[in-house]
Amino acid sequence: MTKTTVSSKAHAVGINHVALEVGNIDEALAFYGEFLDFEIHDKNESAAFIYFGDQFINFAKYSNRKPDEKRHFGIAVDDKELVRKTLEGMGVMLLGGNFLDFLDPWGNRVEITTYTNIQFTKADHVLRGMGLSHLRKTEQALAELQAKGMAPGNETEKNKS
Repeated sequence: MTKTTVSSKAHAVGINHVALEVGNIDEALAFYGEFLDFEIHDKNESAAFIYFGDQFINFAKYSNRKPDEKRHFGIAVDDKELVRKTLEGMGVMLLGGNFLDFLDPWGNRVEITTYTNIQFTKADHVLRGMGLSHLRKTEQALAELQAKGMAPGNETEKNKS
């Protein structure tokens, strides 16, 4: 599936980062640091930037936060069940439903998903740099990508067009 039409709109390539409002930067780093491995790239009293390879979350200090209901963002992890156990051990209340959702201490709704089960794909060199080159997509995730002409192995076909 090759796109040959010219558009008058920019093409969205992906999500570079998400900005979350939190009441305290150090507390946000401690909370998220209990269940996620990340690198802190910049931090001051009003903001912090935590990186997962080539993407990041920006924590921005804001004290007047109201809890999310449906609005949320998802984090893809290598081991969703480990996150579930860790969150339960932290006393975090998990929200009901089919997904691993919870509210952080500032009311940001977070959904945890398994990287191997979803279409979202990191480049091989990024996974390697993150120490996650062992991760493999499930057949279902590959089929979803294939249906869009984006499965691994389609590169040579696309380059011929």
